[in-house]
Amino acid sequence: MSNRLAGETSPYLQQHKDNPVDWYPWGEEALARAKNEDRPVLLSIGYSACHWCHVMAHESFEDPDVAALMNRLFVNIKVDREERPDLDQIYQLAHQMLAQRPGGWPLTVFLTPDQLPFFAGTYFPKEPRYGMTSFPELLGNVVSIYRERQAEIGRQNEALLEAFARIEPKGGGQRAGFSAAPIEDALASSKSSFDPRYGGFGGAPKFPHPAELQLCLRRYAAGGDGEALHIAAHTLEQMALGGIYDQLGGGFCRYSVDAEWMIPHFEKMLYDNGPLLALLADAWTATRSPLYARVAAQTAGWVMREMQDQRGGDGAGGYYSSLDADSEHEEGKFYVWTAGEVQALLSADEFAAAGLHWGLDGPANFEGTHWHLRVTCPLAIVAQRLGHGEERCAALLESARSKLVAARAGRVRPGRDEKILTSWNALMISGMARAGAAFGRTEWIESARRALGFIRATLWRDGRLLATFKDGRAHLNAYLDDHAFLLAAAIELLQADFRPDILEFAGQLADALLEHFEDRQNGAFYFTSHDHERLIHRSKLGHDNATPSGNGVAALALQRLSCLTGEPRYAQAAERALAFFYPAMSSQPGAHASLLMALEENLAPTRTVILRGAQPELERWRRALGARYLPATMVVAIAPGVSPVPPALAKPVTDRVQAWVCEGATCRAPVPDLEVLLAEL
Repeated sequence: MSNRLAGETSPYLQQHKDNPVDWYPWGEEALARAKNEDRPVLLSIGYSACHWCHVMAHESFEDPDVAALMNRLFVNIKVDREERPDLDQIYQLAHQMLAQRPGGWPLTVFLTPDQLPFFAGTYFPKEPRYGMTSFPELLGNVVSIYRERQAEIGRQNEALLEAFARIEPKGGGQRAGFSAAPIEDALASSKSSFDPRYGGFGGAPKFPHPAELQLCLRRYAAGGDGEALHIAAHTLEQMALGGIYDQLGGGFCRYSVDAEWMIPHFEKMLYDNGPLLALLADAWTATRSPLYARVAAQTAGWVMREMQDQRGGDGAGGYYSSLDADSEHEEGKFYVWTAGEVQALLSADEFAAAGLHWGLDGPANFEGTHWHLRVTCPLAIVAQRLGHGEERCAALLESARSKLVAARAGRVRPGRDEKILTSWNALMISGMARAGAAFGRTEWIESARRALGFIRATLWRDGRLLATFKDGRAHLNAYLDDHAFLLAAAIELLQADFRPDILEFAGQLADALLEHFEDRQNGAFYFTSHDHERLIHRSKLGHDNATPSGNGVAALALQRLSCLTGEPRYAQAAERALAFFYPAMSSQPGAHASLLMALEENLAPTRTVILRGAQPELERWRRALGARYLPATMVVAIAPGVSPVPPALAKPVTDRVQAWVCEGATCRAPVPDLEVLLAEL
């Protein structure tokens, strides 16, 4: 018999609808019951692609005896952290304070009926192991604490709320005091933590950190810092050759469990692949490495093939959230091979090349029996060792890849979370638009435009944005990240394909952002809107996490929108945000890459190149500029007859294409020659 989660849109909550646990979704009904019955709340937060969430569910939440204990002692609430990042932020931070260590998922938090946490952990086994108490024993202990130590819990709650207040940044910077010092300090931090052998930062587990890599690329563009370029380029190369990248199907996994990028945590998240796609495009424009072009094409292909709703109907054009790490209850089972399986599928020549290239000639690298494919031998060395030309070896590898992809398609696929999140869609729209502009791939730009069209039609209602869509239902107040990332995505798409309605929508989004999220007195933006549900803490975040900082993306996008529209309010709000976070940027520069990129364009204002003229020559100019690495430059190509165009972009149209290079409100004389323009830029 289904529980109360049966009516929810989240696939993660739907996974638990048939549990014998009397789950509630987060809401007034559950919290009111906890108050009326003076019961503690068991809050369980996870997401559909989470391996250990599945483990705990199978062990405990599907067990009738454990469920009966939970139902007798607690009001049980299940939350999808992807739909409710506001709750996840609060209780992850509470876990860190209470447990004195970082959290993770599943997050298991015990609350008073007033939403205040008094005990927290992550995964708990059903039986005692890993040095951990069993989950059933823990439940009894927690209830005893709640019943017998109310005064102590009250004192702890007071201390916790005081700690929440203390850790919020206080602001206090002034525009006159801005300098590039935090940017240089962040680059120095990246250089000191860079892994010179395998790329990336620090040791295992190793995450991609696309915002930090973007900042390194920008430092190379700004001052010719070759070491900064090497950090970004070497890291991307090692990731692209490693197991964190799906060598057969394209797309990056969440992180590598080792320092070599060899074995990933196999879940694939939309929010990683959008920024990495943009980063690949930028790295290619800076280096012209064919590896980046190939991996970008495969990743964009995977996104359109497996992650974009192509079925028509309500969800048409939106991007899905994630692919699970597990299939058939085993992590990575969909992706790994035995050498015998590969050999049986390929010709002798194909296997000879594939075995060398993907490491099948070495020891098994996954649980001692299987191989997860990664590039261990470059194409040139494969050709040398086999005595073939590189062209023939490349053809053999491509043939092998096609056969393995076809065989893999017959396996049980990992689950796909098909909810459509505004913020994550925006990150992918930016990535597809940027890559489409860099590589001249109109189908990628069209993919981005379709996704934006879906959001505008479905998740934008009466000047307000919603956060999530599934099964014909859009709901939940959108967060800062939804607004900031979508504004940045619209601006990226304007550069790939200028359309006045998208610029108008960007203005509407910016106005909503300022009206509903800005702290006008102190500067910067809250994560939740002014009319959001009241929770125990309201955060104002500046540092980057798995996704970039909403405040950093908002500041950069607002500055850029001000250049496009001539509207000073946007630039002023961006400057207030930078001033608020400037002390935090100065004290912890390595954690604030997104804000530092906005600071960079505040110190040296964004350059706007306005192209006017007739097609097809106008498109040729746009593509030529799109293929250059110009990170602090926006390029808008406005065809004849396009209307309306704001005064800031309204340049005269002549028979020949001309370019106006503008900084702020000052534009130079038009440039009628593409080569002269490229040299000037």
